[in-house]
Amino acid sequence: PALPYNPIGFIDDDPVKAMLRIHGVPVLGGTRDIPGIVAGRKISEAIIAIPSASGTQLAAIVRACKTAGIRTKTVPPVSQLFEGRLSLSQIRNVELEDLLGRDAVHVELDLIRESLSGKRVLITGGAGSIGRELARQVAGLGPERLVVFDRNENSMYFTELDLKKRFPSIQIDCVVGDILDKTRLNEMMESAMPQIVFHAAAFKHVPMMELNPTEAFKNNVIGTRNVAEKAVEIGVERFVLISTDKAVNPISVMGGTKRLAELVLQDLTGSTRFVSVRFGNVLGSDGSVIPLFKKQIAEGGPVTVTHPEVTRYFMTITEAVQLVLQAGGMGLGGEVFLLDMGQPIRIVDLARNLIELSGFRPDEDIEIVFTGLRPGEKLHEELSYRSEEWLATTHEKILKFRNPVRPGAGVLPKIRLMEHSLMNSPSSEMDEEVRRTLADLIPEFKGPSRSGGRKPAPGRAPVRAAYI
Repeated sequence: PALPYNPIGFIDDDPVKAMLRIHGVPVLGGTRDIPGIVAGRKISEAIIAIPSASGTQLAAIVRACKTAGIRTKTVPPVSQLFEGRLSLSQIRNVELEDLLGRDAVHVELDLIRESLSGKRVLITGGAGSIGRELARQVAGLGPERLVVFDRNENSMYFTELDLKKRFPSIQIDCVVGDILDKTRLNEMMESAMPQIVFHAAAFKHVPMMELNPTEAFKNNVIGTRNVAEKAVEIGVERFVLISTDKAVNPISVMGGTKRLAELVLQDLTGSTRFVSVRFGNVLGSDGSVIPLFKKQIAEGGPVTVTHPEVTRYFMTITEAVQLVLQAGGMGLGGEVFLLDMGQPIRIVDLARNLIELSGFRPDEDIEIVFTGLRPGEKLHEELSYRSEEWLATTHEKILKFRNPVRPGAGVLPKIRLMEHSLMNSPSSEMDEEVRRTLADLIPEFKGPSRSGGRKPAPGRAPVRAAYI
């Protein structure tokens, strides 16, 4: 009686349960019967209590409830339910992540804990979305010391507050600094003496890096080299690079610089075990397409998508980081790991689902506008090179590739020459040199795509497209 719910009935697609009563509450029918059931009763809300439901199942139920004019809420997926208990506070609105249909991730927690517990751990880019989640999960595994390094002072402030509130017994140091400032970087690493490094610091926005190729090269390539070389010098045990699917057959500066960062690790020698972990887009990350879509919906539209057929791979932040930690613990050195991203998702479908979850009708209440692919963007992303040898791992969601490029491939001397040029020439003069260097060092690099884009409809002013 004290709770804000009065159960009217159950919905279940199992015909055997039809008309049964559970604690006096009847099973009224199946999913397809929802509109008729609601029409004859005073029902305002449906709770989808199927923690193991797939994204397709959830989407069908949400559509049926929307047709009936009632709100929907759901319970967390199985992976988020602890001890099999469900509390009222866990009932929440259906989110876009629920409709992705991602299976629950099962990681070898003992392996991960053994690889991190009691260790000194450094996370670069620790105030970004991936870095923050890495810090939270690592801190929960009992490291001796956790150092979070990032140049974004404002984000670092909130990251520090969050971590120290959650993990008061763990030594956590949030250090403001830049991976391009070698003096500051060396000082920090010599003081922390990390045994494990997760390198998440990077520029990641494809269109933005097309406009700023020199900065992309400096941060993603030279910055990675700075951290990796210092790691070798001080005897770091394991170095995990957060890479991207855009490093495969790159046509963008961002993808090219991340691919070159992978090659930098293969060119280094020493006792440090270097591994790279590739994955695609992360839902809810800083600068993700989802916050932009939500903002556009709140403003009444239009929601902007680059192309009607564009697809991307998606994971949740928690899932991605769990698998990064798993891959990092498995790595023996020299591997490029690939996270199983499932099936690619059409961005226009993502936009339609989000509009519907917001209580609107796509193309009626909220318009969807196609703005055309921009330089550096692919219609479909790839996850691996054809020349890469596929190797199974002990984890079903982690694949392993051994790159055909051998250690000592010679990228470091050329990067040093490029670094000297960047330091002594204006950025405006170096932008094309950056592209030439990427093409020289990465045979697969095709440069920025100048074709495939679609212009906005006649009479419509160009609108800001989603960062995909």
